[in-house]
Parts: sequence; structure tokens; C-alpha cells
Amino acid sequence: MSNLDRLRQTFSDALAIPPDQVVDDLRFNSIPQWDSVAHMALVAAIESAFDIMLDTDDVIDMSSFAKAQEIVRKYDIAL
Repeated sequence: MSNLDRLRQTFSDALAIPPDQVVDDLRFNSIPQWDSVAHMALVAAIESAFDIMLDTDDVIDMSSFAKAQEIVRKYDIAL
């Protein structure tokens, strides 16, 4: 599984949505499943999946699946 697929699956699992709904323009609060509580669970899931610790600015800035990809790349993870 590629890292991009792993990130997509992490979103899918954390938000309890099908993987095909995890697209670049999926945005925070654009679906009922991605609210502030789910956002924190998603952050924890990403940290666990990639063995990284996101800083506070990254947690706040992660407003879409596309932005999440950009943030994960900052931690030297190729997608």
C-alpha cells in the first residue's frame, strides 16, 4: 500500500466514510462526519499511521485531504 493510499485509508477509517469519498477537495466540516471531535481523532490516526507528531499549526491548518497530504510531506513522508 502506498503512503497516499495509507493516508486515504486513515481518513476513511477515522471519519467512517468509504475510501472513494476521500478526495482532494474533501474539506473539514464539508461532511457531518468531519467535525471538530472527528478532526482530533483523525490527527491521532495520522500520527499513528505514519509514526509522526503533528505540531499545533499543522493540526489547525489541516483543512482538507489535499492539505493533509501537504502536511504529511513536511515530515519527510513521500506520497
